[in-house]
Amino acid sequence: MALGIEMITIDCVDPDGLADWWAKAAGGDVNAVAPGEFVMVTGEGRPALGFQRVPDPTPGKNKVHLDFHSADKEAEVARLVGLGARETGRHSFGPEFDWVVLADPEGNAFCVAGG
Repeated sequence: MALGIEMITIDCVDPDGLADWWAKAAGGDVNAVAPGEFVMVTGEGRPALGFQRVPDPTPGKNKVHLDFHSADKEAEVARLVGLGARETGRHSFGPEFDWVVLADPEGNAFCVAGG
């Protein structure tokens, strides 16, 4: 029996606000399962994103983060920054593979790669 990934859950201070932000950033529908406590962003054909309120989010670097791909990386980064993300770095493995590291409004890291 194999496990299927159903949801990726992120600890946060404001699950409603962060779910709304991610629905705009990555697309999907907001489902406030328990408003103020646990909110999901769902989209067909992919795992849901869950946002759960915790009293003290883990400080420091994420141990897990989301990676996205876009045909127009720079336009997508500009769109995300316009929504409230913050660019925190740029990296590459040679000229063929590069990505931008961003942080969502609560500081959770995620990356955008593209061509």
